[in-house]
Amino acid sequence: MAPDPFSDILKFTNAETLVTGGFTAGGPWAIRFPVPKTIKFFAVVKGSCWVDIDGEPEPMLFEAGDVGLLSARRSFVLSSAPGVPAVEAMSLFSGAGRSTAQLGDGEDFAHIGGHVLLDPVSGRLLADVLPPWIHISAASRQASTIRWILDQLVNERASAEPGTRLACAQLAQLLFIQILRAHLKTAALMPPGWLRALSDPRLAPALRLMHGDPARSWHLDELASACAMSRTTFAFHFRTISGAAPLTYLAEWRMHLAQRALREETTPVAVIARSLGYTSESAFSNAFKRMTGSSPRACRDAARAALPQSALNRTDKEAEELESL
Repeated sequence: MAPDPFSDILKFTNAETLVTGGFTAGGPWAIRFPVPKTIKFFAVVKGSCWVDIDGEPEPMLFEAGDVGLLSARRSFVLSSAPGVPAVEAMSLFSGAGRSTAQLGDGEDFAHIGGHVLLDPVSGRLLADVLPPWIHISAASRQASTIRWILDQLVNERASAEPGTRLACAQLAQLLFIQILRAHLKTAALMPPGWLRALSDPRLAPALRLMHGDPARSWHLDELASACAMSRTTFAFHFRTISGAAPLTYLAEWRMHLAQRALREETTPVAVIARSLGYTSESAFSNAFKRMTGSSPRACRDAARAALPQSALNRTDKEAEELESL
């Protein structure tokens, strides 16, 4: 399979999507959700609702099949109509094992929601480039795939088939990927950065080369040739789209890989240096400190000191699920 920079980055950030609950409603209704501590997603599987996000000038209408992704730390209200008095979400979903609720007769509307967990450190690579919120309409070209995933999620959650929990987790992960794909294809001009670069087909060949073999000493001429551009045109276009020169992007990606290896592995620093194309440990250490502000050994020591709390935060999913309903 060809190198896939987008998959590399999602894997690097340890993105993990969880479906945590849903509700049905009928008649006038409104629910206020608290400020999420993680990336929040929600989808309308039946009917329609108004979404009023704190800080946005006007509420937005979401129809069946629409999906929202909220990365900003903002509370929001889902309602049958603007102005309906809202109940607090935690009062509806509080209680051991409670992940669903019904307002009124539950005949008019159905919702499903969850959140995306990211690694506290490497996850910033993704979290920092997402817009505050994303709205993927059921009228978009990607709607048929998203609708299929939503239907499967609803069916899985309603069934008692073996493997339901794992199936829901896999479907939720696929939903998150489809949301990001749709955003890349439908968003207005994004700010320079790697997310915008990944959506640029002209840069795709160069990005695949660098991600496929980050240890190689790539030359600008090689990367430009792969993209069928002159050296000057390629360098200008890459910097305009990604916000960094091509070889700077490569160096930064190497440092991201190094940070992960230092945090998660016991591999000697000299071996990590060679695996990323550095001829000596000292050359790697100098580059690492210049780009990250700390030495490789200091990075590893800090990660080890933070490991118990980090592991607790990552594995205590029951508390996360209750918080993010």
